[in-house]
Amino acid sequence: MANHLSEAVPERTFQYQSSLPPLPVPSLESSLAKYLDAVKPFASDTEFKATVDIVKNFQEGVGRELHQKLLQRAKSKKNWLEEWWLDTAYLEVRVPSQLNVNFGGPAPYLEHCWPPAEGCTLQRASVSTWHTLQYWNLIRTERLAPQKSGETVLDMDQFRNLFCTCKVPGVKKDTIKNYFKTESEGPCPSHLVVMCRGRIFTFDALFDGQILTPPELFRQLSYVKKRCEGEPEGDGVAALTSEERTRWAKAREHLISIDPYNNTILETIQSSLFIVSLDETKPYSTPENYSNMALEALTGNPTIRWGDKSYNSLVFSDGTFGSTCDHAPYDAMVLVSMCWYIDQQLKATEGKWKGSDAVRSVPTPEELVFTLDEKACRDISLAKQQYLESSQDLQVVCYAFTAFGKTAIKQKKLHPDTFIQLAMQLAYYRLHKDHGSCYETAMTRKFYHGRTETMRPCTQEAVNWCKAMMDPTCDVNARRKAMLQAFNKHNNLMAEAQEGKGFDRHLLGLYLIAKEEGCPTPELFTDPLYTRSGGGGNFVLSSSLVGYTTVLGVVAPMVHQGYGFFYRIRDDRIVISISARKSCRQTDAASLFNSFSSCLHEMFHLATMSQL
Repeated sequence: MANHLSEAVPERTFQYQSSLPPLPVPSLESSLAKYLDAVKPFASDTEFKATVDIVKNFQEGVGRELHQKLLQRAKSKKNWLEEWWLDTAYLEVRVPSQLNVNFGGPAPYLEHCWPPAEGCTLQRASVSTWHTLQYWNLIRTERLAPQKSGETVLDMDQFRNLFCTCKVPGVKKDTIKNYFKTESEGPCPSHLVVMCRGRIFTFDALFDGQILTPPELFRQLSYVKKRCEGEPEGDGVAALTSEERTRWAKAREHLISIDPYNNTILETIQSSLFIVSLDETKPYSTPENYSNMALEALTGNPTIRWGDKSYNSLVFSDGTFGSTCDHAPYDAMVLVSMCWYIDQQLKATEGKWKGSDAVRSVPTPEELVFTLDEKACRDISLAKQQYLESSQDLQVVCYAFTAFGKTAIKQKKLHPDTFIQLAMQLAYYRLHKDHGSCYETAMTRKFYHGRTETMRPCTQEAVNWCKAMMDPTCDVNARRKAMLQAFNKHNNLMAEAQEGKGFDRHLLGLYLIAKEEGCPTPELFTDPLYTRSGGGGNFVLSSSLVGYTTVLGVVAPMVHQGYGFFYRIRDDRIVISISARKSCRQTDAASLFNSFSSCLHEMFHLATMSQL
């Protein structure tokens, strides 16, 4: 009987949070051994020998003391990394977030029911917004099923930051403000903010406690659009969010000093569910080529998106959609989960609203107008200028490789993600005649408040395989053997990283303990090989599998001479978005895609030959 009862009660979104295991601290020996293994491909024999000595001294000396202090920290914190990671990776970073940290991407909805079409933009926006509000309600009422990897429950804490969340700039360090509450915790903000032509409007998404229907949302959005079309453009205060962080913090302080009402507006924006951005561009793309939409999502008009907001829904005038989001409060997989939910709902209803067309007497949206002075206007103008310059430097391509996908790769008994990672290594090697330090995201959400660990795909085995592929004297058997060794190494490292046994976050912890204690920076971190191999966020290839759905995003490269490389894997295709800097003469996103495509074919051929 008890079993029947427990089966009848659905799992609640956050019910397992308190029972999740703490994030482990790996052993010092294993982390340093893995580190040496990871830097080897980037070192000459002499350099490697010097690094081995540095690591040995660190392990026997200061490293041991720092490790003990880290273990002490882990005793009092269920996730010893959480605050540090937020600060180091996001909140202390001073470069503009909008182009360097945020992720953007095309919404997938045009693949099945919403091909580009002008004139129906607001209808579609109303339906899409309604589904997004349903998702908010699922989290608020804790009816969104907890995610699992097989039988293992995953941490759901990041889902709290999807709505009603905003980063607030500080002179030295930003903070995250989260206004979200579940129903059992109390009232939660329920207003939306709509941006159009440099102007800002707000309205409540609830009326008499009920979520507005698509016809009601349509009326609200139409009101905003009509107002903006018939009147002059707004001041574009939102452009300030695209500034360098300290400059934005000071500009924000100045805004508040002009008029206390400005602070009220800022609070309204920060606490809103999310931003709906009515964008007049027409980035029409096809399911084979999303480049325009991806570029527009990442580098579009700064006066109509709030760069610090956890979710900006971009509504383009050709009836397509995109998004841009601050990366600090959550990782991309949280947004992917929501977009996939919306995608599936739209597919089920053919993108149409099938309910009542009745519209209640909902109050019209209220415009939020900042009081500005000369200095504030100058700040906005400078922000637009620097954003324009840096956004024009970003190159983004987003293409579908349609020769094969997950199904065919799995038939060869190979892991699809590893297949793509190795093809990327070979593509880079072919193009640049060198191997690139590479970061792949490994998810650590099986631990309390876990986020990510670094998995480094540029292993010695991957390098050996790339060399074999480039060596005309190497036969098929030798290439195949080298490929399988590279596969095994990658799969093992990824599995360990997901178990909290990677080494990059551990080394970061040791570095930060030394910094907090006021110790000199250990030699391990000043060794040229540390940086050359990607340490300290210097990876030439920054890559991530965004999953097996129709959702994809893109982020700028980590370093000037690098690439962002993000991909989704479908049964019959692989869709890739690659970013690079135009001002770097060595890199070109389109060339890397072409090289990658031919490498996929070669690998598939090699895998097929091996089965003959």
